[in-house]
Amino acid sequence: DKAASEHIETAEQRLFHLASEGTGQRTFVSINHSVTEAIRSAELAYKRSGETIGLPTGIGGLNKLLGGLQNSDLIILAGRPSMGKTALALSIAHSIAKHFHHDHESSGSIAKPQSVGFFSLEMAAEQLASRLLSSDSGINASDIRKGTLSADQFGKLVESSRMVAQLPLFIDDTPALSIAAMRARARRLKRIHNLGLIVVDYLQLMRGTSTKGDNRVQEVSEITMGLKAIAKE
Repeated sequence: DKAASEHIETAEQRLFHLASEGTGQRTFVSINHSVTEAIRSAELAYKRSGETIGLPTGIGGLNKLLGGLQNSDLIILAGRPSMGKTALALSIAHSIAKHFHHDHESSGSIAKPQSVGFFSLEMAAEQLASRLLSSDSGINASDIRKGTLSADQFGKLVESSRMVAQLPLFIDDTPALSIAAMRARARRLKRIHNLGLIVVDYLQLMRGTSTKGDNRVQEVSEITMGLKAIAKE
């Protein structure tokens, strides 16, 4: 008899292939429609010349190079171990969550604000929250961890916690997620919390749909293609 987890994995694999190979109701689109959408985007860019059109990363130089993060983009941040990839990804997620919060507050809309989903496959949610508080308050993360804070620093930390707690930022720290499971969780987050950005830390800790594990290169390629499909969706 197969274990329950194997049945779930098989179902996930079939659903993933169904979604990626027969992507829903999408079909041919008239070039007229596509050109109209392209002109609309160009007009928006023209009116906001010099401004960041996409989601602001919080890093001026990066915004100038990319124009901010754009819908349907898959951006892979690569680097050697301990080079600060998680810190940078978390900083960008934090900046965009603040942008979503500010946009919602200033618009006065009763609709839900857009949100950031952070899939942390390596670090626990509490560790990420501690890093966020350190970044927001300017207090060294090591001092927060050891508790070597002055009364003023602790007060500043509490104030930062109030600010960070308001942000539309959601963390999933489930380890070894499969691409199919991530897709399902992203869809749920979109439905409930109006998802606007997904951050995955990090890609190589994800699982593909193959249970054999005999070709890791192929599995990582499948994960990358799956992430791009989620971004386009």
